[in-house]
Amino acid sequence: MTAAPAGPAFSVHDIPFSTYGSWFDISPVIAEKTYAEDLHLVSHQNGMHAVLRLAPLHTTSAARAETRVEATPGLLSWTAQSGRVDLAYETPDTVRLRGSGLDLGVFAAAHVLTPFSGTYFFHDPAANAHVFTSYETGRRYRVTVLSGTIARTAGTQALGGAERGVVMTAQADGVWEIAIEELDTARPRYDPSASFDEVVAAAQAAFAAFADAVAPWRSAATPAAELAAYVVWSATVAAKGLVTRPGVLMSKHWMDKVWSWDHCFNALALASGCPELARDQFHLPFDHQDESGALPDSVTHSEVLYNFVKPPIHGWAFGHLRRMLPIPLDRAELTEAYERLERWTGFWLTARRAPGADLPHYQHGNDSGWDNATTFDPARVVVTADLAAFLTLQMHELAEVAKELNRPDEASRWHAAAEEMQTALLDQLWTEDRFVARSAGSAETWSSASLLDLMPIALGEHLPADIASTLADRIKAHLTPYGLATEQPTSPHYLADGYWRGPIWAPATVLVEDGLRRAGHDRLADDISARFRALCETHGFAENFDALTGTGLRDRAYTWTASSYLLLAQAYARRDGS
Repeated sequence: MTAAPAGPAFSVHDIPFSTYGSWFDISPVIAEKTYAEDLHLVSHQNGMHAVLRLAPLHTTSAARAETRVEATPGLLSWTAQSGRVDLAYETPDTVRLRGSGLDLGVFAAAHVLTPFSGTYFFHDPAANAHVFTSYETGRRYRVTVLSGTIARTAGTQALGGAERGVVMTAQADGVWEIAIEELDTARPRYDPSASFDEVVAAAQAAFAAFADAVAPWRSAATPAAELAAYVVWSATVAAKGLVTRPGVLMSKHWMDKVWSWDHCFNALALASGCPELARDQFHLPFDHQDESGALPDSVTHSEVLYNFVKPPIHGWAFGHLRRMLPIPLDRAELTEAYERLERWTGFWLTARRAPGADLPHYQHGNDSGWDNATTFDPARVVVTADLAAFLTLQMHELAEVAKELNRPDEASRWHAAAEEMQTALLDQLWTEDRFVARSAGSAETWSSASLLDLMPIALGEHLPADIASTLADRIKAHLTPYGLATEQPTSPHYLADGYWRGPIWAPATVLVEDGLRRAGHDRLADDISARFRALCETHGFAENFDALTGTGLRDRAYTWTASSYLLLAQAYARRDGS
């Protein structure tokens, strides 16, 4: 069998080392924006928790060894002049480690320890293994020695603040090897079914197959495609807890949730190559749709939040998803999606429209996904143009799906509702050259220098040509060498690291690029796509980027950024004919 290529190298400071389906990663990130000196096994069950500290040690002195950490999709390595330690995922809940010339300490991560927190450590004679029991994750982490020997243990059956862990060292052959498993309560003794090299080869092959599926079009013209695929692949978790389906978290750093608009971009990036996983991404938040029709703000292993919602881009996304799937949805799948979108739309038309109002409102910037955009500075409970535009698109999609389901009366009703919403949008929020926002409780209106005010460009072909051209001209004022600034750089409110008050974001880029293209402004759409792709190729897949320098900001391994790159790169490759 020919070995799969190792894949792209990356820094574990930026991108966690993990595998498809796993709920833990290996990285130095142990809390939000908090980096440890050593790599840790970090779990994302019951929140984000550093569980185990992995410390390479000198064999002679037991002192911490200075090492260089290198990572590719199938293999993580610590290297020093005296030796190396390698780590690979055998399964989503088991990693294998092998060392030569270096010892390795596997210690409980630092916690404030009481009898009801931290980690309990003991030797399990039934499994002939050492076990860390984590109060924070509610799981056990079992260390089984496969070769070599334990140089020392610390804190066995201890309570309080004692150090807990084992140190592995080699015997005469100079190699040691262990397995670390994440388990619930008990399982049979660990019995290796493959050699370490076979484990690495299988991991590399699994990633290579995924990359080939989601980015078969990749070439030298789209050099970040393989790393983008890794970001998405490695952030995917198995269905567990409240995550009802295999789910792509936004990150396996601290942004370890599925937010109810982020998932749309991941679904679209997966649609062509992994259609079942793409459908799962689209539906995952809908599995938690409440009786009002609202989607939750976010979903993760042990928490679903309903205190905010997210913008209704789901009709827009579902239309693209249907066109991108290699096999059309069957009637049952189409009906399920239709009914879920119908209830989601009904929420906005009832719970979020004041009596007598034509247009719905947000209750906070968080509802828009643009948490602190300057559009919301004068007030938080606001009627905005982007919301009406997204709902118009969603109702157009409902009309199309109703037609496919042979429900002509419903198709006519949704088509009419979409036309009414767009008419109200243009009559009430369009001035001579811009859209304004309006207080939901008064007639007061205002405009801002936020790109959010220009998001009705997402209506694309539905917009009157003169309005689309005006919006395109105003969008150009947000274009920096790296992409679309979310606040005009000349604005007094612009902040380099201001979240939605300046930095470049992937979802805004994709929505604007798509709307411009559908409105016939291909040249500007091409320019925006090219700049964003170049930004990712140079600066990675951060949550957002400094609009004037391109520097990646906040969480540095964000899946909707990687997925947006894949979407734009795929479309570019097809336009280019490559």
